[in-house]
Amino acid sequence: MNSTVKNIALQTIDLEARSIQALRGSINSDFENAVRSIADCKGRVVVSGIGKTAVIAQKIVATFNSTGTPSLFMHAADATHGDLGMIRPEDVVVIISKSGESPEIRVLLSLIRNFGNPLIAIVGNTSSSLAKGATFVLDTTVESEACRNNLAPTSSTTAQLVMGDALAVCLMEIKGFNSDDFARYHPGGALGKKLYLRVADLAERNAKPSIKSAESIREVIISMTTGRLGVTVVVDDQQQVLGIVTDGDLRRMLEKGTPIDSLTAADVMTPSPRTIHPDELAVVALEILTQHHISQLVVADEKNYKGVLHIHDLMREGLI
Repeated sequence: MNSTVKNIALQTIDLEARSIQALRGSINSDFENAVRSIADCKGRVVVSGIGKTAVIAQKIVATFNSTGTPSLFMHAADATHGDLGMIRPEDVVVIISKSGESPEIRVLLSLIRNFGNPLIAIVGNTSSSLAKGATFVLDTTVESEACRNNLAPTSSTTAQLVMGDALAVCLMEIKGFNSDDFARYHPGGALGKKLYLRVADLAERNAKPSIKSAESIREVIISMTTGRLGVTVVVDDQQQVLGIVTDGDLRRMLEKGTPIDSLTAADVMTPSPRTIHPDELAVVALEILTQHHISQLVVADEKNYKGVLHIHDLMREGLI
């Protein structure tokens, strides 16, 4: 039984992979013109489908919106019941269909043609009414569906989804859509935080423990525990960073059996600690902490002490 299940799964993956590879032949002048039509559009991209293709249409709309191409989803069955009102003269319409002949699609096709909007068909039948009536045709014909009966939309919806992704990525390149733009549209979640959250945003929430180099070990310990960061930063009178004392530094000092009564912060500190600028992205701080196997970074503008960033700050934000 397990062997049969495994074989079916592998056959499904192989068949759908071939369907995707076959799309290479569909990247032609119609595809290029479709991309240009959307890029030059002064309105939105209205994407429509029915059944499973409606789900694919919604995903394509979500991808377009998140990558700088304003888009709307319009269900083909609802179009004739008032939703056509969302289409403006400056919009581009995309209709997704495997057969290109379902009744709802044929009705929608005639209405869009009357409106005069550019129409892009993502269709699996290039002889269909939809293909013949479209301005540009993106062929997503597949060898067969992955199910044994060649009925359940599987390979066809995968091909449609990939074609939509190809459009979106091309549009990103044409529009110069970059990581700053992506962060603006994705402020929530770990992904957004990686793109916009800065070191200063986290460090300013923490205590700012510091001590002068001549202070005693007792004062060092008090400074470290007050900040609750397991660290204190040694600074001069101008608040310039001289070094850092961590709980590890104190532990190693005690393990050596060194008499502590006469020791000062300067005796146990690590000079010239790793620092990070407050304007740097938090994800860069994570890379430094991970690379050097440390738990804290001194936040400094040039040499001026600004605070401490702890790895727990990044964990709380879901960056780890």
